[in-house]
Amino acid sequence: MTMSAGWYLRRLSRMGPREVGGRAVDAVRRRRWRSARPARPGVTGARFTAVLPAGTIAAIPPDAAKRLIAEADRLMYGHAEYFGVVRDDLTDPDWWYDPKTGRRAPWGHAFDVPYRNEDAVGDIKQIWELSRHQYLTQLAAAYAITGNERYAERVAEHLRSWWAANAPLRGVHWVSGIELGIRLLSWVWIRRLLDGWPGAAGLFEGNPVALNQIWHHQRWLASFPSRGSSANNHVIAEAAGQLAAACAFGWFPSSARWRADALRSLERHLRGNTFDSGLNRELATEYHGLVLELGLAAVAEADAAGVPVPASVRLVLLRMTDALAAIVDSRLRPPRQGDADDGHGLVLDGAGTDRWSSLLATGDAVFGGLAWWPKVTGTDVRTPLLAALIGPTRPVTTRPASRPAHFADAGLTILRGPEGIWCRCDGGPHGFLSIAAHAHADALSVEVRHDGVDVLADPGTYCYHGQPEWRQYFRSTLGHNTLELDGGDQSVSGGPFLWLRQARSRVLAVDTSGEGVARWCAEHDGYQRSVHRRRVELTAASRELRVVDEVRGPSRDVRLAFHLGPAIAADLVGNRAVLTWIRDGEGRSAVLDLPGQLSWRAHRGETGPPLGWYSAGFGRKEPTTTLVGTGFADGAEGFTTILRFRG
Repeated sequence: MTMSAGWYLRRLSRMGPREVGGRAVDAVRRRRWRSARPARPGVTGARFTAVLPAGTIAAIPPDAAKRLIAEADRLMYGHAEYFGVVRDDLTDPDWWYDPKTGRRAPWGHAFDVPYRNEDAVGDIKQIWELSRHQYLTQLAAAYAITGNERYAERVAEHLRSWWAANAPLRGVHWVSGIELGIRLLSWVWIRRLLDGWPGAAGLFEGNPVALNQIWHHQRWLASFPSRGSSANNHVIAEAAGQLAAACAFGWFPSSARWRADALRSLERHLRGNTFDSGLNRELATEYHGLVLELGLAAVAEADAAGVPVPASVRLVLLRMTDALAAIVDSRLRPPRQGDADDGHGLVLDGAGTDRWSSLLATGDAVFGGLAWWPKVTGTDVRTPLLAALIGPTRPVTTRPASRPAHFADAGLTILRGPEGIWCRCDGGPHGFLSIAAHAHADALSVEVRHDGVDVLADPGTYCYHGQPEWRQYFRSTLGHNTLELDGGDQSVSGGPFLWLRQARSRVLAVDTSGEGVARWCAEHDGYQRSVHRRRVELTAASRELRVVDEVRGPSRDVRLAFHLGPAIAADLVGNRAVLTWIRDGEGRSAVLDLPGQLSWRAHRGETGPPLGWYSAGFGRKEPTTTLVGTGFADGAEGFTTILRFRG
């Protein structure tokens, strides 16, 4: 996907004067760096002291250690999977190769790499992911647990290979600040976990090549921070990686300044990226997880180095953790809302470790869980390691006495019923900052689960670059459980990470206080001259969910979509669909009575155009059933949908 001149003009229109000025300064600095002689770091007494406290490794639960070692052994044989693409070439990786398209990124100055152009570069996510070096943190953790030096030797071999192939400012891995920040965080943990290995010092502080790479990464981050309308999760990753490296690798004349600047940036942007309720302002749940992981890892480094952290940083992380505990379903799955790209801040665990259980376990260890928190039964490697570094953290604040159901600032409401019935209602802002980069056109959408199974599902994200038709579908209004008018989205897209006009939603009423019926009502103005209003009621006794849609304004063509989860089979006759699925070996069922004023059809795995798909993770999609009703809204009556769960 190559950006046109029109895209650049649309992108410029979403910037304020300060951001435009900052980007102009960046452009001048890039031009100067292109022609300047390579800078070299000065080093003052390089010595690594940010080690784990004694006994930390022994505190890792045996089953978590077993999963990690199994993952490390797969990696040692060269096997891994990234975004649905299986790789078996990781014993000696080509750092610039995209296995999905077979293309190899071009050589050249970093500022000249057309990384958005898949035809020239390949799938940039496939190329970047390996070079976050999070698989090397897994190998380093396997060494720390087992003492087997083959893991450490493989880590050293791959780091030396990467450093040799990716000289500072050359090539695709010096393009994006989030990649540099996460890579620095990985290097800090690799050095920490290899501390018992005799070659650790020679690989890092005793290695001029490593010192040059660490210094250039930090110099880049200090010079080209994400700005203005781009200051979302990227700037958190940049600040966290910079802070971690400046604390653990504080060996350079600029380290103290980098550390102070990164801490200020982290404090400012962590607050800016988070609602007071604790939910992430991007309203993309996976980025809530990414930012929380990055924030906890950054605090761990500061505490390990004895660097005072503002109380506001810990307070935001506490609120984020409480918010996560509040919104998960009975199987500890949070909403599938907005973009998701499987990005992690710090990876120390093997396959089968649940990300959300791990975060809640870390939150419990660091902040202390509350009585209403859901019980976490899984184990992980990361929690005891982070908890060993983070100092006692009990921010002075009032925490929720009971489980919150409505987050007014984020417009997110969770309705709960018996047998793990869980319904997420969306009446919040379209997204974060002027471009709302990771938002979907999903105002007033609902997401319904039964004991953790997606019944009415959010289809997910699937892709970012290179496949514009699929990118458009998965973030479209028709791609969500909401109502579309006249064949158009509620919000107007200007590109894959750019929204030019954003629907404004407001919640009109919420009642989750009683045991009998939970209610929610909201509306949005995304359709010119018409308002879409939706009411949702969940009745506990009858296990019935009722959704009523109204269109206030001129008559319009309507499409009302309900996307079923991949485990759900549907038998549609007229306007009634019988839904069946299996959970833990038992058959479950529900009846979905759809508005009779509309003509209903089931779609599954269609490609011209896309309809009837579910993406469980980035780069992966599978056919599923989408029920679409078409007709006409004349304002005389609403459209009523009733979902009844059977015994």
